Amino acid sequence: MSTLRLSYWTLSPEAYQGFMATKKALEKSSLGKSLIDLVWLRMSQINGCAFCLEMHAKALRADGMPEAKLDALAGWRVSGRFTDRERAVLAWTESLTHVDRTHAPDEDYEPLKQHFSDVEIADLCFAIALMSAFNRMAIGMRQ
Repeated sequence: MSTLRLSYWTLSPEAYQGFMATKKALEKSSLGKSLIDLVWLRMSQINGCAFCLEMHAKALRADGMPEAKLDALAGWRVSGRFTDRERAVLAWTESLTHVDRTHAPDEDYEPLKQHFSDVEIADLCFAIALMSAFNRMAIGMRQ
């Protein structure tokens, strides 16, 4: 266990409140809490954020997500436990998380349009961007 480097949420409260305002706005999204938490859990797996992994796995369990599905998340591409809707979201999540390599190709974006409205796609992009920021803050500051 690492020691917290800086209490960034108290040192930069206005910036942190901006993050929290975005999180609060996403709570109203028609994407739904469970789908957003699934995205956030997958991102946290990729980024290696232990704090966020625990938080989002706990939230998904509380929302009734089966343990077997949580266990299969890292291998979602070969698992039969995920819907086409979830697969589209997870592919886009990975594409944006690794945007330095993927450059967000059409093949990852186009399937979203089959399952989500433009507003929902925008919300999804904000959710991915927000968790990317939270992961980096928590990992960098050893939260």
